[in-house]
Amino acid sequence: MSNLLADLEAGRQRAAWPDASAAGGWRVDPSVKEGILALFRADNRTWSIGDTFHFADRATLPTRDVPDGVRVVPGGTTVRAGAYLAPSVVVMPPSYVNIGAWVGAGSMVDSHVLVGSCAQIGERVHLSAGVQVGGVLEPAGARPVIVEDDAFVGGGCGLYEGVLIGRGAVLGAGVLLTGTSRLYDLAGERVLTGTPEEPLCVPPGAVVVPGVRALSGAFAEEHGLGLATAVIVKQRDARTDARTALEAALR
Repeated sequence: MSNLLADLEAGRQRAAWPDASAAGGWRVDPSVKEGILALFRADNRTWSIGDTFHFADRATLPTRDVPDGVRVVPGGTTVRAGAYLAPSVVVMPPSYVNIGAWVGAGSMVDSHVLVGSCAQIGERVHLSAGVQVGGVLEPAGARPVIVEDDAFVGGGCGLYEGVLIGRGAVLGAGVLLTGTSRLYDLAGERVLTGTPEEPLCVPPGAVVVPGVRALSGAFAEEHGLGLATAVIVKQRDARTDARTALEAALR
């Protein structure tokens, strides 16, 4: 296994690092993505485990062993080489954690969750069932999707294109966000937007739910058309904490 994969699995290298002086509070390391892309240039190899489990992938990218202190519940989960799982992470089946991903201590990766390539998931994060955290490999300098410490991501949410979910934020079920989404802040009476160069940042502690934005124009008004959007309805509070708490036994 390459030194890059070993360093990624040990947490010595990351696709992005917390850095208060950088845009959005995170510094991207393009060399990590460049190294991962280089690994994909290898030929395919076939692996067989027993008589029933077979797969083919790049010769440089097998699955990885479960690290000490991590619980991966049986039932179809795969963690690819080059992914970091901190102690006390729990992964429920079936889930997939891709190369370059970083999952912090005490986080829960629930059933049918994708943690895409180079995604950065903080500590004590709950990725609820069906969450899709998209991978970002190209361009190498682009920010990956980031979910900071203590965030809660509700069932069926989709996070893509380098969007950043601030510390302690709560996303209600079904919220879809990309790096260039519009996010309407009811409490702050402002509209947050992102660009390909500076993807959207969801503020720390924000509670975000799915909403609808009415479309203008005679045809749209005649048919009552609207576009799905995300809305910040309040800041996280004690009631929110109670609704998003996990039983300690599940950890």
